[in-house]
Amino acid sequence: MLKYTTTIRVRYADTDKMQFVYNGKYLEYFEVGRTELLRSVGLPYSEIEKAGYQLPLREAGLKFKQPAVYDDLLDVEAAVEKLYTAEVYIKYKITRKGTDVLIAEGFTSHMFIHEESKKPAKPPKIYIEKLAKYF
Repeated sequence: MLKYTTTIRVRYADTDKMQFVYNGKYLEYFEVGRTELLRSVGLPYSEIEKAGYQLPLREAGLKFKQPAVYDDLLDVEAAVEKLYTAEVYIKYKITRKGTDVLIAEGFTSHMFIHEESKKPAKPPKIYIEKLAKYF
């Protein structure tokens, strides 16, 4: 399994009239977690794209547990549990930094496609090579 945690500070612009982080922002936080997870193993999205692949979102799920507010520091943990599948399924857990207070948890499901044809593809060699040592 590959797991990585990155920290985000809640910006004022991320909050709603109730002063809570607006619900749609959590998917953006998931994206930050996902891109930083891949970057941590030397595979930024730009390298996937240079290799001729894209990784569109197929499905997402999210459960809210506690509200986050302006200026909170949040730890976004992203984890990939399976490597050799057509689906890239990533679990997320967002906690208040330095605590076990669970703010939100969820998942995203992605599938590799060829950039030009937009047809589904097996995970590319660069993806397997960079992640294999964690499985």
